[in-house]
Amino acid sequence: MAPVVPVMLVIAAAAIVLLVVIVAYARVRTLRPADRAILATLRAAAVLLVIGCLLRPGLVIASAVPQRNVLAVLMDDSRSMRIRDVGDSTRTAALQRTLADTGALSKQLAEKFAIRRFRFAADASPIAGAAALKSNGTRSDLAQALNDVREDLNGMPLAGVVIVSDGADNGSGSLDDALLALRARRVPVFTVGVGTERFERDVAIERVQAPRRTLAGASSVVEADVRIRGAGRDPVPITVEADGRVVATEAARVGEKGDLTTVRFRIPPLDPGVHRIAVRAKALPTEIVTENNEWQTSIEVRAGPDRILYLEGEPRPEFAFLRRAVANDSAVQVVGLMRSAERKFLRLGVRDSLDLLGGFPTSREELFGYRAIILGSIEASFFTTEQLRMLADFVSLRGGGLMVLGGRASLSEGGYAGTPLADVLPITISAGSINVDGPATPVMVRPTRAGEVHAALQLRATLASSRSRWDSLPALTTVNRLGALRAGATMLLAGTAEGGRSDVPILAWQRYGRGMSAVFGVQDSWLWKMDTSIPIEDVTHQTLWRQLVRWIVEEAPAPFEIMASPSRVAPGEPVSLRARVSTPFFTDVNDATVAVTVTSPTGSAQTVPLEWTLREDGTYTARFTPTDTGRYVIDAVATRGRDSVQTATSSLLVDERGADVAQAELRASLLRRIAEETGGRYYPLADAGQLAEDAVFTEAGVTVREAKDLWDMPAVFLLVALLLGAEWGYRRWRGLA
Repeated sequence: MAPVVPVMLVIAAAAIVLLVVIVAYARVRTLRPADRAILATLRAAAVLLVIGCLLRPGLVIASAVPQRNVLAVLMDDSRSMRIRDVGDSTRTAALQRTLADTGALSKQLAEKFAIRRFRFAADASPIAGAAALKSNGTRSDLAQALNDVREDLNGMPLAGVVIVSDGADNGSGSLDDALLALRARRVPVFTVGVGTERFERDVAIERVQAPRRTLAGASSVVEADVRIRGAGRDPVPITVEADGRVVATEAARVGEKGDLTTVRFRIPPLDPGVHRIAVRAKALPTEIVTENNEWQTSIEVRAGPDRILYLEGEPRPEFAFLRRAVANDSAVQVVGLMRSAERKFLRLGVRDSLDLLGGFPTSREELFGYRAIILGSIEASFFTTEQLRMLADFVSLRGGGLMVLGGRASLSEGGYAGTPLADVLPITISAGSINVDGPATPVMVRPTRAGEVHAALQLRATLASSRSRWDSLPALTTVNRLGALRAGATMLLAGTAEGGRSDVPILAWQRYGRGMSAVFGVQDSWLWKMDTSIPIEDVTHQTLWRQLVRWIVEEAPAPFEIMASPSRVAPGEPVSLRARVSTPFFTDVNDATVAVTVTSPTGSAQTVPLEWTLREDGTYTARFTPTDTGRYVIDAVATRGRDSVQTATSSLLVDERGADVAQAELRASLLRRIAEETGGRYYPLADAGQLAEDAVFTEAGVTVREAKDLWDMPAVFLLVALLLGAEWGYRRWRGLA
């Protein structure tokens, strides 16, 4: 390259030229302003382009040295690649034709790189060639596959990675972290999409949300996200089965173009035990993929009774009506503790004469024996500082449920601002004093959008009838200043005060630590039983309180629990077992011995020892691989010393379909994102032939840099001539030449 002219000199020359051009055209008085602007622009552009060439601009290109670098080719070997949507071929067959060892693309890549081929599904492993693919993987984990390849080729000059896939990604790994590691090494990822991005006719159940556990004697709400395309306005029947028995049916409808809709089912009470729940959608005629028309999960039904402590600071109707509403519910037991005078309490539902004899529990072991706490109109000064800390820990550490009711001595009026309990609640608590004679504010209570679909607030069998019942309920009253929602909290019931706020958070809740907290900020929900507008046979009040009480206890954990994840697996897919071991007052135990017996659907059993996880106190993990379809029973035993023994039971559903076909369409958007974030490029399968030309331009591996001059390109001369010619032509056209 010739010596480069100093930059500052070129910039100064350009400024002088621009000034000369502007002054020259400004002095021509016969020109109109528009003519002056156009001619000056054309002349200045031509001069600047010439001056720019004096900088001798160049382009430096890095390219891989032939046969000195490794190119990793990852081929999707999951079940979704069996889908026949590439012409008349399956996705795997189309991939095998494109990447055949004797094919043009493989030969071109082999001329420039040392090719390392991998198959991937839940993980990646080396493979001889595309012909060895079997399409039997039950899960696609792109993050794990990229990490496996990066570690396997560590120390080699890795120039790039090629992913040939339909974009299905349902693994547990962090794709962002995997891409970040490759980006740090400047390794580009080239992606090739296989399959159809949008099916014309398809029904797919993409997600099912059901309670992981519930109490016996209550109905459960199951939500299913169903994507429907090609059905027009015809309804698609969706059924829910419990252990093979149809328990609910709904019709899903979407617009003509098809869309995603949420279908909600209310399934009747189930017997105690673990039940297999299957949500099925009827297939459309000529539907390509029917494996995604079903989703299976499980619900654990607990017999109970779960004990709930209800503390009330003064005699009032709310105490009696709440206990009466749930008196016939065998799954819950509300233990009542009402202060009748100073240091005197009325105890109802206690186990024996000594239970709660001294009032509110003073030890964690006694308090943590309950699964939920309800606080009525009771001031903060009633508790000791340690009891308030215990209540906060009851939610965050024990994982229990806490509900605070409205009343003249509760919430802000009860002096809870600044106490350990203030941060636990889902609304802000401000400084205040007991509301002795303050007026009660009437509020019309209605569900929010979140409340309308919440299982605890379903007063009737359908959403429409439940909404209608809520609209007909009379007003209640509140004597509390109900603060704003905290970040992360959800308002389920909103109140409209007469002449005041329309968004008073009557019922709000939030997750806090391992448990949950809620505020029900009215003082007289019993009016929904005793108001003159309520028929004597109406059960709205009983239904509401039974569901609210069950809601705050159903997720409360036991001291020892065992869980399997992921929740949806196929035969041959590894499962992680995770146990949490605590003392009766929920102090994590790190020196226990935990063993699990896994019983398969065929009756065979295997023992799996669990090991303590150093990263988390009280947590023990292990892995096992199911081989049969059906329900696996997981029995866990934790021992500590000679006499301390705890047991827990869980289950695992193994479904042949697995999770890989839940979203069967080509996810080209994900593959494009992977390529863009790493400096690669995305190709449809039909354009994969361009990959061989693009893959050599990389900064990873062993590269050579080539500098190319841009200033003496023929195109630069032609552009200068075009600008000058345009100026001359414009002058001729305007009669100025």
